[in-house]
Amino acid sequence: MSLSPTHIQHARALLQRGLAIPAHPLALNAQRQLDVRRQRALSRYYLDAGAGGLAVGVHTTQFAIREVGLYEEVLRLAIDTARDWVAPGRELAMVAGVCGRTEQAAAEARLALGLGYHAGLLSLAAMKGESEDALIAHCEAVSQEIPLIGFYLQPAVGGMDLSAAFWARFAAIPNVVAIKVAPFHRYRTLDVVRGVVAARAEDRVTLYTGNDDHIVLDLLTPFTVMRDGQPVTVRFHGGLLGHWSVWTSGAVRLLRQCQEAASGPSVSAEMLALDSRVTDCNSAFFDVANNFHGCIAGCHEVLRRQGLLEGTWCLDPNEGLSPGQKEEIDRVYAQHGDLADDAFVADGLARWLA
Repeated sequence: MSLSPTHIQHARALLQRGLAIPAHPLALNAQRQLDVRRQRALSRYYLDAGAGGLAVGVHTTQFAIREVGLYEEVLRLAIDTARDWVAPGRELAMVAGVCGRTEQAAAEARLALGLGYHAGLLSLAAMKGESEDALIAHCEAVSQEIPLIGFYLQPAVGGMDLSAAFWARFAAIPNVVAIKVAPFHRYRTLDVVRGVVAARAEDRVTLYTGNDDHIVLDLLTPFTVMRDGQPVTVRFHGGLLGHWSVWTSGAVRLLRQCQEAASGPSVSAEMLALDSRVTDCNSAFFDVANNFHGCIAGCHEVLRRQGLLEGTWCLDPNEGLSPGQKEEIDRVYAQHGDLADDAFVADGLARWLA
């Protein structure tokens, strides 16, 4: 399948709706092999929770799926499950993680498009150390294969610092449809906004928050920068988040709340206060105390407690819960349990695992 203007327009229109897109984890058994039944159950959970799409093959899915030959199988399983599970007429934004040097990334993009994915979320981690010109050439090449979502991944988990000038050049690429902003850094988040506005791309490049440490504030805040002596204001329209791989039905409600509040004349103190509570939960799930070492296993632990996963295993045996992380998850469950969706999961679990 070749990329057409229709594909690009469709992907752009889907993402402009402002969606809750969970980053899909990888379900493994005790032998660290793919647990197909539970992988499918996770997809069904997210779809029944009201997610607007799925992001598969991304950081939360574990980049190492490529090294063990699971990339195509995991992508195919997710999109086949989505097609079989959702009601006719419900349209989802299916996002495939794309990474590696240019040849690998382009091949992954072609594969994803052929499977029916709408857009590719491009990680630049494999290009670390390259010049800005080389990075842009890489992005342009991959954008010829699939509508592209930029990914500002935080350095603690393999990303790199990228300038406002880079984001201006990236946003000017015609086949770019969105940017996931996830540097976990307010100044660098503003660099993306500045770049998009400088490229005059604010109407065609949709911003999605990946800042799991400031989800609510990203969705509520109008970001204003100057262009040609005039203020230009842009907003984050949705979220594509590892954090939203857990307590997902609550995350879908939270996005709607934020969108409704942001469209009004003012935002209540109650809504603003939610940011610190959600961020506190994230501190436990993502293992901030240990520089994010247990960020994937922490999400697995929440899903394990709910019965969706059998264990917290990752492909890398050295990845797991950090000392004290389980106790931190206990704490946020006790303090912020109203944000959880355990009852929703309990009600649907048998159907999802069937």
